[in-house]
Amino acid sequence: MATKKKKAAKKATRRPAARKSAARRPAKKAASKRKPNAAFMKPMQPDAQLAAVVGSQPMPRTEVTKKLWGYIKRKGLQDQKERRMINADDALKPVFGGKTKVSMFDMTKLVNRHLKDA
Repeated sequence: MATKKKKAAKKATRRPAARKSAARRPAKKAASKRKPNAAFMKPMQPDAQLAAVVGSQPMPRTEVTKKLWGYIKRKGLQDQKERRMINADDALKPVFGGKTKVSMFDMTKLVNRHLKDA
């Protein structure tokens, strides 16, 4: 019986484990800037159908997506009830393969078909 009381008393006087581990942690490195993936930053040439929407200059895929979303927002083509769906207008229909409604997740896959290396 006496040994159980001593063990319980020892446990009560110990410092919490979280404090020990926090004191032993090494100092954090200075935050380095994230490098963009080279494949996304490579300039791509849009074909004539996509150029009608985003422009004909070679640009990275990320820029193409930004310009496409700018066009969608400007024209109000995002579906009001299902926000994930994009309603295609006359300029976007050929880019979307003739579909009138496309999911925003499928959109990039369809747009990539209209890009080639510059």
